[in-house]
Amino acid sequence: MEMTKVRFEGSDINRKLLMGHPSGLFVLFFTEMWERFSYYGMRAILVLFLTSSIIDGGWAWSREEALGLYGTYTMLVYFSPILGGLLADKYLGYRKAVAIGAFIMTSGHAAMALDTPWSLYLGIGLLVAGNGLFKPNITSIINGVYKNAQDKKDGAFTIFYMGVNAGAFLGILLCGYIGEMVGWHYGFGLAGVFMFFGMLQFWFSQKIFGRIGLSPSDSLEYDDAIETKSEDPVVEEEVVPANVQRDRYIVVGILAFFTIFFWAAFEQAGGSMTIFAADYTDRVLEGNAANIFRVANTLLTVVPLLIITYVLWQLFRITFSKYALSNIFLGTSFVIIWGIVIWMLKNQFSEVETEVPASWFSILNSFYIIAFAPLVSKIWESKYNPPATVKFGLGLVLLGLGFGVLAYGSAGIPQGAQTASVSIMWLILAYLLHTLGELSLSPVGLSYVSKLVPAAKIGLMFGLWYIAVGLGNKAAGTMGGMIDKITAQYDLTTFFLIFTIVPIIAGLIVMGLTPVMKKLMHGVK
Repeated sequence: MEMTKVRFEGSDINRKLLMGHPSGLFVLFFTEMWERFSYYGMRAILVLFLTSSIIDGGWAWSREEALGLYGTYTMLVYFSPILGGLLADKYLGYRKAVAIGAFIMTSGHAAMALDTPWSLYLGIGLLVAGNGLFKPNITSIINGVYKNAQDKKDGAFTIFYMGVNAGAFLGILLCGYIGEMVGWHYGFGLAGVFMFFGMLQFWFSQKIFGRIGLSPSDSLEYDDAIETKSEDPVVEEEVVPANVQRDRYIVVGILAFFTIFFWAAFEQAGGSMTIFAADYTDRVLEGNAANIFRVANTLLTVVPLLIITYVLWQLFRITFSKYALSNIFLGTSFVIIWGIVIWMLKNQFSEVETEVPASWFSILNSFYIIAFAPLVSKIWESKYNPPATVKFGLGLVLLGLGFGVLAYGSAGIPQGAQTASVSIMWLILAYLLHTLGELSLSPVGLSYVSKLVPAAKIGLMFGLWYIAVGLGNKAAGTMGGMIDKITAQYDLTTFFLIFTIVPIIAGLIVMGLTPVMKKLMHGVK
């Protein structure tokens, strides 16, 4: 796409394109990637650590106690962004908020690397606080970059989402492996190492965004320090009539409402789907099947990392001359990652054990996103780009179909059974459908919030959006906890059918609202 057709905000370096998008998007891509590495890496081993016996290095908590702490933590993680967004909107600016949040989270991981109760609680508190500053405001910077390129936003957020899931994939894989094989606190510490690298990478390249994301006072200083060039004018935000903005807020509220339904079902991945993997799936592989799994697992690890490394190299080519220190920190982090991956795969090929870990299935979501995000991004930028409500509806329907696959796969399991051995293919297919649904809904939701909300309120509204996600997570825990009761009274198929029917109905309803929602958007596409 020629520069005359779309003008991205930020510095001249930012306007040099990578995959059709400004290079600054990929600075944010890698910053978010390492933050998600730290979050999902820590989350993957927290409950395992708390419930492990003292002789295995854990604290021997009951499952109820461990899941209680875990549930409180994940809820607060999604609630804290509303305060962080408000602070950034009014005082800090988005860039300072991201940097401070990253530093606080790095400190939190460092605290968790210590083996004491006080350091665990301190670490969790710091992670919640840092996340509140980081999470809503990094997406607000994307909004600034695409201020005058609204048609590219859906694609931009989908690429950004690929970074989110690259971090999640690597975090779960590597922190989980090191936590279980070497020591729990080494896993917690590894999460902090890459949070630290992400912080430095962002801090030393933030000038690529020009005046985007500065606090009100810093923005004035920036304007005084440079002469406004004729080819880079400061664009005034469109004045939106109060009644129009009210309607657009209603749209955000409706989309947030349906988002709760999505995450209430999708987050079964951390609960009932993990139980299904552990207790009802045949994970013991022998002979050729075991060898196929080892090769597939290697490809599953190496191919996405090669793709991300290629993106890294392309970013280096554009930004190294201007932001060398940032690139050095980013490159060092990848050298470390490749070293750990090679060491892990070497160990796995030397092991005799052929049982697929139950936690392994959780990386499929991230792998599928890395694989399919570029394709979905291109569709959203093409003439086949559907309205927001159709994307949301499609996401919910695909999610429901994924649970339909699990309902069908568990049809032969007797009522009240505590164990079974169904094929692993049902989970692999379910995760594929769930991921395609997530790509249709989650990054698109972030994009439409940024389109429908005035710039002065964007941090706050992203915070409110994440509250909806948090409510969905809380509902997921409550509903997933009913698996034993429903399985005993009916069967496992009935349990999964609930998560099949409800999302599909919700998806059809939101698609049916398309004409009304279009009117309420007042021209936003």
